[in-house]
Amino acid sequence: MTNKTKNIVVTCVMATFFLGLSVFCWLKPSDDFSNSERRKLAQFPGLSFNTIMSGDFMENFENYTLDQIPLRDSLRTLKAAVSLNIFRQSANNDIYVENGYASKMEYPLNKQSVDRAGDRFKYVYDKYLKDINTKEYLTVIPDKNYFLAEENGYLSIDYNEMITELKEKTDFLQYIDITENLSLQDFYKTDTHWKQENLIDVAERIATQMGTDIETVYELKTLDKDFYGVYYGQSALPLEAEKIKYLTNNTLENCKVYDYQNSKNIAVYDMEKAYGKDPYEMFLSGSLSLITIENENAKTDKELVIFRDSFGSSIAPLFVEGYKKVTLVDIRYIHPDMLEKYIEFNNQDVLFMYSTSVLNNSETIK
Repeated sequence: MTNKTKNIVVTCVMATFFLGLSVFCWLKPSDDFSNSERRKLAQFPGLSFNTIMSGDFMENFENYTLDQIPLRDSLRTLKAAVSLNIFRQSANNDIYVENGYASKMEYPLNKQSVDRAGDRFKYVYDKYLKDINTKEYLTVIPDKNYFLAEENGYLSIDYNEMITELKEKTDFLQYIDITENLSLQDFYKTDTHWKQENLIDVAERIATQMGTDIETVYELKTLDKDFYGVYYGQSALPLEAEKIKYLTNNTLENCKVYDYQNSKNIAVYDMEKAYGKDPYEMFLSGSLSLITIENENAKTDKELVIFRDSFGSSIAPLFVEGYKKVTLVDIRYIHPDMLEKYIEFNNQDVLFMYSTSVLNNSETIK
């Protein structure tokens, strides 16, 4: 076979491949959602004179073709493998893997964001808590980079500087340090969150600092479904599945939980969401704006209000043993001015509990 013939054959094969791929792309029904990335996918854009002239059509069409390309997840995995193993890049989509744990780089420290978070906490304090009979506390939840980044040569924020900055902005709150109670093994390997079954000592430390006893016995249960965390899809790497475990006992099983956002009763553990797109949302049905957990059999009349992010969903049930009522507030989804309609602040423990990733990106806090 001559070189000319070889070139013709190669050209025909490649042309056939790309033509077939294009036809497949056009004939394939559009997917609405990417389970691996946990996001909605771009759909075919509206075609009109205005969208063509403004350039919006072509821009949206490009996003559509990228999202709807056949074998998209396989191609993303191939790209990630080539980037890490051939081009020796340290991370893919800012996600790196060390010691079997996937983590997203958080850098640099955004002092303005930390200060903004402190200002929002002060707004809540001044509006509802100042000069009344409540006790106010603050704790910061470090992300996995706290345990992984520096020793493995990745850029990372200065956590001590962040915590010091926040403490200075919130000197009206008593700080509770939980960093010594945590280790890398307390986090999921493929997800950003921590494992509830490893948080008993963390919850007890926080409760003790607030003057409350929550020591109790739990039954450990394992969800019979493989768990692939948010970093599994974002990294496009073939990470191994994990299992979600959760703690329960008679107290938790008999608690009354109310979701004000959707005006309905819910369970401490939402089994429908446990088998859904994000199993971590099984803990108190995920990131809801306002929830109350009532323990009618409590031996105390104490109440706890927690201002929290998604990390609070899994640790909050562990406080129930020491409180008649626990209220969870997520001011990423409800403005603080709305709280006076639902909460009467008086004689409660009030805990501001936020992860470093939210503090460093506090534009989400209202």
